[in-house]
Amino acid sequence: MANCHRNSVGSIALDHRHTEKNATAGGHFRVLRRLIFDAVSCGGTSRYRYRQRGGGEGNVADFSSVTSHAEKEERSEKRSEKLSDLLNAAETKTDAEAERKEEALAELKRVVKELREEDLSMRRIAAERVRSLTKEDAEARANLAMLGAIPPLVGMLDSEDAHSQIASLYALLNLGIGNDANKATIVKIGTVHKMLKLIESSDSNSSVAEAIVANFLGLSALDSNKPIVGSSGAIPFLVCTLTNLEASKTVSPSQSQVKQDALRALYNLSICQSNLSVILETDLVWFLVSAIGDMEVSERSLAILSNLVSTPEGRKAISGVSDAIPILVDVLSWTDSPECQEKASYVLMIMAHKTYGDRRAMIEAGIVSSLLELTLVGTTLAQKRASRILECLRVDKGKQVSGSYAANLNLGVSAPICGGSSSSEGGGGGRGSLVEEEDGMMMSEEKKAVKQLVQQSLQNNMIKIVKRANLRRDFVPSAKIASLTSSSTSKSLPF
Repeated sequence: MANCHRNSVGSIALDHRHTEKNATAGGHFRVLRRLIFDAVSCGGTSRYRYRQRGGGEGNVADFSSVTSHAEKEERSEKRSEKLSDLLNAAETKTDAEAERKEEALAELKRVVKELREEDLSMRRIAAERVRSLTKEDAEARANLAMLGAIPPLVGMLDSEDAHSQIASLYALLNLGIGNDANKATIVKIGTVHKMLKLIESSDSNSSVAEAIVANFLGLSALDSNKPIVGSSGAIPFLVCTLTNLEASKTVSPSQSQVKQDALRALYNLSICQSNLSVILETDLVWFLVSAIGDMEVSERSLAILSNLVSTPEGRKAISGVSDAIPILVDVLSWTDSPECQEKASYVLMIMAHKTYGDRRAMIEAGIVSSLLELTLVGTTLAQKRASRILECLRVDKGKQVSGSYAANLNLGVSAPICGGSSSSEGGGGGRGSLVEEEDGMMMSEEKKAVKQLVQQSLQNNMIKIVKRANLRRDFVPSAKIASLTSSSTSKSLPF
């Protein structure tokens, strides 16, 4: 092939030399140059294509298979390395976690050891450290209690240093957060009596009292602690704290928090029936009724009254407070506080069910219109309770009307008896017809009185609804209201 190319080139060159005589020498030279370029490029290309097509096919296949195997091995090695890294990271994390727990436990042991030192300042620093460690760490609370941190903290309450007392009180408070076992332990070793002893001491300050109120709130959350705390003298202290705060002219944010804590602690204690008699011996009922209207404490006050109203003594105490019934009736119209409406309706429902005198006071306070409105726009629970109260008032009103007309009947019958002989002589049926006539008149008069009560209540209720809707006073004329209520019957009421 190469020889062929060389001979062709040589012959073409010789021909070129011998054809100088021709007039077309320039054209032949251009043809020669093109033939040489084509021959050289064709030979090179042919050899390249032969090598690529002939001997390269097997090599390409072998190379691709080797490459695929190498890639698989590389991916496998990468997965192994990644898995190894994860295992190493998990082991490192586990080791770090174990090391951290060991360090934390060692610190807790060191703090408990410092709590048992003779130096009071060191013990105070240790108590502050306990307060910091147990603020948000439930595990630290349990571990410190197991290590014996509670007894030395309670012992610090006997010191005369106010700062040490406050540090100990707040450390005990944090130890009891979310840990019922710690709360029970704190009460069992006599902490409540030590706290009350601090209050009785002359050099106690307001900060100590605030810390004690907070501790009573936390300890009273446990059911087994309620009777112990209630019988220890904590209730009079809490009530005294409330009255003192109410008497003060300026109330700081901390004092407002103390008031909330005291009310919540008293609510916890009022759940226990054995504490109700102790509560009723104080001025708490008067304070609670007087506090209704202060939206900061109204709901909590009504919640405590809901616990007290369950006993006859509690109902008597509530009724004995001046204007207690009108104040409770007024709460029924607090549409912006449905929780207060529900609690006030519960107190009034129990009192209406149990005591006749309270029912009369409720009617005089205008409760019927408020109850009718509550059955329309109140919550489901408030509607049910309002319906129960209306039922009690309806039954009581029916008995009252029947009794009054029965008395009038007895007075009216005594006159015709004297002339009964003439009537009996004349026809013999005069007395029977008189009784029937009086019975019919009594029933008609009773229905008339009940109907009048219903109409008046509906009319007052409609006027209140119009006022609450901010409509014009002449939006619903009185004549239309009268026509609307005159066609209503007692069956339309949600009794």
